[in-house]
Amino acid sequence: MADFKKLDGLDAKGKRVIVRVDFNVPMADGRVTDATRIERGAQTLKELAGKGAKVIVISHFGRPKGRVESSMSLRPIAETLSQVLAGTKVAFADDCVGPAAEAVVGALKDGEIALLENLRFHAGEEKNDPAFAKALASLGDIYVNDAFSCSHRAHASVVGITADLPAYAGRLLQTELEALEKALGGAARPAAALVGGAKVSTKLDVLGNLLDRVDKIIIGGGMANTFLLAEGLSIGKSLAEKDLTAKANEIAAQAKSRSVELVLPSDGVVATKFEANAPSKTVSVSEVGADDMILDVGQVSIDAIEKTLLACKTLLWNGPLGAFEIPPFDKATVAVAQTAARLTEEGKLTTVAGGGDTVAALAHAGVLHKFSYVSTAGGAFLEWLEGKELPGITALRQD
Repeated sequence: MADFKKLDGLDAKGKRVIVRVDFNVPMADGRVTDATRIERGAQTLKELAGKGAKVIVISHFGRPKGRVESSMSLRPIAETLSQVLAGTKVAFADDCVGPAAEAVVGALKDGEIALLENLRFHAGEEKNDPAFAKALASLGDIYVNDAFSCSHRAHASVVGITADLPAYAGRLLQTELEALEKALGGAARPAAALVGGAKVSTKLDVLGNLLDRVDKIIIGGGMANTFLLAEGLSIGKSLAEKDLTAKANEIAAQAKSRSVELVLPSDGVVATKFEANAPSKTVSVSEVGADDMILDVGQVSIDAIEKTLLACKTLLWNGPLGAFEIPPFDKATVAVAQTAARLTEEGKLTTVAGGGDTVAALAHAGVLHKFSYVSTAGGAFLEWLEGKELPGITALRQD
């Protein structure tokens, strides 16, 4: 984080500070059903308001494709944000640029907060249109990016706006970057990565990047089946990508050449039907029947993974070990997640997780708040794991 401007030395008093957040939160019947992202983003807003800034909050919501869609208005979010900020009044503007936005911003006093309407009501947002970016920038004196989850997109409110305003990293974005650096770039060794999910094809770049950054890679979920198939094992009717067995063997060979231990399942929980509480049994991976589907890893594999964690100081988790949404195929994911959480609480393991189903899997295991850091960034988290440069982060770098 040394090459980013942080909020620590920012004199914000009397300044109009535009804060890009990600308030694209779950909604039902016009009400916010999960305010986690709003709660996380509140820290930066409170700090800036406390410093006497006129805080201008901007966000997208849904995919209106450059048109005004009343069902995707941020107005209900203004009410929730006010509640999260302990009743602090949040002004709302019916547009994010133009007269409506200018009037609301112009009426702000030091320490007050306004939320502007959905950025994606304007086609210029997703096109990173310079004119739209300039119109946004004209509303403020300083720009703060606090939306890591949007930073893999070269949009006007993430990239274009930085051409006209001094840019800073917000507290949430700063925390996210520091956590990822701790798990990847500067991880305490030995370091392990647990990579699960359905398909190898979606994680090829992740695995390739991790080979140079960790000491052990634990592979689970449907993608493990492709590796087992590549070893010549019969996997019955299990989900696998047969056309990627050569790539799986290549990854295994690269791991071996770099002294990275690849931890694959040695047993699996199989069933002939993919449904809740389907009759199942645990078998060795060498004894999978022709009609069987591997839907979770077995106890021997769970024990091996937990033994691996005991020998490590850092764990990066991306993806479940099995079909955790359907019992009893959640057992491995829950057991390993709880072990990782316990080691974290004991100060023996730094745990960073995120991406896709990972947040839901850890919540299901009851450990979402027991890991060192859990990212809700989704696509941005995955691209970071792949080693890609994120446009929104590049735009913040100091020259």
